[in-house]
Amino acid sequence: MATSKFSAQIHFFLLFTLIIKIKGNEIEHESKYPIVVSTWAFVDAARVAWSVVDAGFSAVDAVVEGCSTCELLQCDGTVGPGGSPNENGETTLDALIMDGATMEVGAVAAMRYVKDDIRAVRLVMQYTEHTLLVGEQASVFAISMGLPGPMNLSSEDSLQKWTKWKENDCQPNFRKNIAPLNSCGPYHPEGRSNFGQTSSYLNLVESDTPKVSQINIHNHDTISMAVIDKAGHVAVGTSTNGATFKIPGRVGDGPIAGSSAYADDEVGACGATGDGDIMMRFLPWSENI
Repeated sequence: MATSKFSAQIHFFLLFTLIIKIKGNEIEHESKYPIVVSTWAFVDAARVAWSVVDAGFSAVDAVVEGCSTCELLQCDGTVGPGGSPNENGETTLDALIMDGATMEVGAVAAMRYVKDDIRAVRLVMQYTEHTLLVGEQASVFAISMGLPGPMNLSSEDSLQKWTKWKENDCQPNFRKNIAPLNSCGPYHPEGRSNFGQTSSYLNLVESDTPKVSQINIHNHDTISMAVIDKAGHVAVGTSTNGATFKIPGRVGDGPIAGSSAYADDEVGACGATGDGDIMMRFLPWSENI
């Protein structure tokens, strides 16, 4: 039942898997390396990654440069700065990189004020023993390690989109079982007139109606990129500014290893884009690897 529900609620996902057969301690090359694979038609990002790995640099180097290109180009408005405002009109960034040779992971989530999120996650992986840094403290770390900032990650386009959303009574949004409906809040739990005063349990149950997912191809996206370098090592990375009009503080699947992407030299790599709030419940790509 859980699996079918998961399948029904994942929209617009792309899955890629790079299979490496192991023979003893050597990689059996079924095709000529290097290889670069990316979600969506982010051709410029793939070309940059290819030029890096084809020149003899590592899979990690190629993933960083490829995803960084998408951030610079603001691919689909959902990668890099200047897109996907949250309920407060602010753009924040999520990213991940995983090295299939060492199984190391670096990630940032809800990062503010720093536009280079894929470079930030490499710094996390290289210069800390942590896996994930979040929010403003992720920004402080990235800036302390030499990335430019602080800066405003919003753009004229993202602020216009947010203004129109506010004028439309903040619809659609990602809240459920709240009141008042069809407004910009302030919100409180449905059936509760104010804090500490709750209606009967029966009333809460009766009003708990399912809400259609707000994730669709027009309000979210992620670049997931996998690379096999000339030495046969695998790396994968993701970069996104998340779901449009998300509740501030929301983190999707992008920076979660096994949810958005996964890499293992002995098997391969995979990645996806879809409804991250659903994907995190099932860790689909770690299971596929």
